[in-house]
Amino acid sequence: MNFSELDLPYEVRLGIEHVGFASCTQVQEQVIPRAIRGEDVAAQSQTGTGKTAAFLISLFSRMIRNPAADAGDSPQALIIAPTRELADQIFHEAERLGKFTGFRSLAVYGGIDYDKQREALAKGTDVLIGTPGRLIDYFKQHVYSLKKTRYLVIDEADRMFDMGFIDDLRYLLRKLPDYSKRQSMLFSATLSYRVMELAYEFMNLPEKISITPEQVTVEKVDQVLYHVGKHEKVPLLMGILKQEQPERSIIFVNTKRAAEMVVERLVRNGWKAAAITGDILQKRRLRLLEEFKTGKLPLLVATDVASRGIDVKDVTHVFNFDLPQDAEDYVHRIGRTGRAGAVGKAVSLACEEYVYSLEAIEKYVGQKIPVAWADDSLYVKEIRRTAEERQQAALRPRPPQAASRGNRSRSRGPRR
Repeated sequence: MNFSELDLPYEVRLGIEHVGFASCTQVQEQVIPRAIRGEDVAAQSQTGTGKTAAFLISLFSRMIRNPAADAGDSPQALIIAPTRELADQIFHEAERLGKFTGFRSLAVYGGIDYDKQREALAKGTDVLIGTPGRLIDYFKQHVYSLKKTRYLVIDEADRMFDMGFIDDLRYLLRKLPDYSKRQSMLFSATLSYRVMELAYEFMNLPEKISITPEQVTVEKVDQVLYHVGKHEKVPLLMGILKQEQPERSIIFVNTKRAAEMVVERLVRNGWKAAAITGDILQKRRLRLLEEFKTGKLPLLVATDVASRGIDVKDVTHVFNFDLPQDAEDYVHRIGRTGRAGAVGKAVSLACEEYVYSLEAIEKYVGQKIPVAWADDSLYVKEIRRTAEERQQAALRPRPPQAASRGNRSRSRGPRR
């Protein structure tokens, strides 16, 4: 289905043309017609399938055709996301798709200027996007109200449970008007029992939509797996990078320590790389993501905190330097490539430490990941640090880290 076949307002059509969309994805084709009729929907859809555009196009269409008489200090629409990366991504997509609608959008989340966000929110907004903790923080200070909010979107609901945000989410939902007086949309990678329980409790007979294909991995991602010793993973990674010459790649690791190690060894051997982990300052996080998007940073090393928050076009390769210990995370990781119909490649390195999760991953994706065997020529002999460099590195002061949630001031500190 083309977007031209949908009954959309003129201003929304202009926004769609502005971003260059022509044909609907499956989730857009299923969600938008129902949503613009005012129905509640609970959609199961993997990352990279166009769900953000699906709910934004639906929201803007409903808001244009049903103007708010007097919303007061309530945003017309509330969009709740589990991570700051995802909230920021939704905001930028809203700015692009809503360019001709005249609606104001605002994203609030932890890690950046607290007072600046507060002041912007106090001025009012039509579409409020945020993470649960920061939304609750401002709500309890009466910076905004939810009494007249008419539209709700919960994105990546399953991740809300995984990250321990479900109590915060329920708090916000109870402050909204009754489900019979608003329209709600929920999106999740899995419509598990606990997710549907949430949907039935806070939504008005939602239409259950399942977009996930039988093969849960992205169809256009070429997957390959190498069995390799832990101490040989970096030389093999560099050999594959040299062979593939990827334009823009994400390298996933399981720990912050591994991320730092991989970046240090790649940079020392001439590769331009940086790490994004859960505890870096938000300004640096946003700068790295911007450099990655513009191509200034070709290799981004990331822990799973970023696996659902990065929406960058033209990621040619994903590398699982460490096999994930959660089978679902494998799908979310490789979903960073092969987006919007593009072809991508996912390379996994199975070492003796993490190979035990391979069986669960293959069971979850319903297929065996093709195995390739590396000959000696694929291993790059790396430049190692001298004893003096190792000593200097040990004495070097650590960079400042973002404050953990538990260390923030209870009386004033902003929540994530």
